[in-house]
Amino acid sequence: MDRGRHTVGPKIAQQAISVQNRKMIKRLPLLYRHVLYNLRGGFLVRPLIITLALGICGGLLSQMENAMPWLSGWAPRWLFPSHIDFQVAQIILSSIATSVMTVVSIVFAILLMTLTLASMQFSPRIIVSFAQDRVTQWTLGIFLGTFSYCIAALPAAHNYPKSFEPVVTVMGGMLLATMCVAWLLFFIHHISQAISVNHIVDRIASETVAMIMELMPDPVRRHKWSSEDLPSPPSTGEAVMCPASGYIRFVDTARLVELATQHRFAIYVLRRVGHFVPEGVPLIVVSKEGRMTPELATELGASFDIGPSRTLQQDVEFGILQIVDIALKAISPAVNDPTTAITCVDQLSRILICFAGRQSLEEGYYNPPGVLRVAVPRHELDKLVDSAFEQIRSYATRDVVVSLRVIRALNDIGTTIHDSEIRKVLAERGRRVVDGVAKELGEDTAKDLRLRQAMIDALVAKA
Repeated sequence: MDRGRHTVGPKIAQQAISVQNRKMIKRLPLLYRHVLYNLRGGFLVRPLIITLALGICGGLLSQMENAMPWLSGWAPRWLFPSHIDFQVAQIILSSIATSVMTVVSIVFAILLMTLTLASMQFSPRIIVSFAQDRVTQWTLGIFLGTFSYCIAALPAAHNYPKSFEPVVTVMGGMLLATMCVAWLLFFIHHISQAISVNHIVDRIASETVAMIMELMPDPVRRHKWSSEDLPSPPSTGEAVMCPASGYIRFVDTARLVELATQHRFAIYVLRRVGHFVPEGVPLIVVSKEGRMTPELATELGASFDIGPSRTLQQDVEFGILQIVDIALKAISPAVNDPTTAITCVDQLSRILICFAGRQSLEEGYYNPPGVLRVAVPRHELDKLVDSAFEQIRSYATRDVVVSLRVIRALNDIGTTIHDSEIRKVLAERGRRVVDGVAKELGEDTAKDLRLRQAMIDALVAKA
């Protein structure tokens, strides 16, 4: 009996380890995408890679020069006159490392000041956009990389057991130091432009449009205003709870379809990308009871990227809300900057026109054809229009200039869409703008608004 117990114990442990390994393997695609997104949009990955690469270059180059002394002849005498004094190499490398670290502290101070100013003046949400700035990431990487290069090469200059001067390595450090000086000037020029509100809004809009083009690569082939009538989650279905509190940032629909086909049930996703889901709240519902196991629930939860903040992986609305925040601060009585609000409205119309011109994502996934496997709620155009203009409309009832630009943006969107139902919705949103201004400032002030609203009504009549 004791021998049997000792045999069962290791088997259970091995099974638990194998299950855990399978979970990790199935999460690899999502983790890979998450790492790629952080590589593009964080201060950690790209600067760290640059720093490690230059540090390795410094160490390898000095070792190669030690093994092949003839490499020292490549360095011109006028650049490094003394090829026999190892102390000169130590002084140059240590001076470059010390100076670069001083400049790095200045760069960090400039960056923190810029982030603080931008978050206070515009919106805390745009810090994400600043973190994705590649110029800033390369600046930190190059300066820290130059420091690591010099530190890695410094031990190669020695006098025991024989004197060795890494001339070519020192020349590389001097070239990197020269590049750091030029890059610092470029960084200061770049950061002075980066805090411009027009630059900030344009960058957010460009990133949002790029994400829309990636998610919805095909031009619109048919105008689908209302989403397809997907069946509601069955009352007898089995719910899978959210494994952690946070915002849904990415949904791996291909993995969900694979799991639903494998286990022969339908999966109903209850929250769309961008929604916050507390831990323990139902995240999905499967159509059949009795098939859910802890392992399967873990696999289903691993198909969702849930985090503490929203991102632009699949969340179109997040890009819109960042620009809306800037517009609302601009038209607030404390700031009173309608020009910035107009710029935001223009970029919002750009995003919505791009979204309306692409073939929308499917809400229902079928495998085989006719058999529903996954139902996923998606962003809808009317909801995005409300997210973009409704708050601006309510705050700009006493600002005719901004209200005029909102109606023009609605008209621009309507001219790119030929569906009558969509145009009716845009016309109704425009009438809200006109009625709000007329109520606050009087009918005489709203005359220009009504003339521009008539252009949207004309589009409705043509459809």
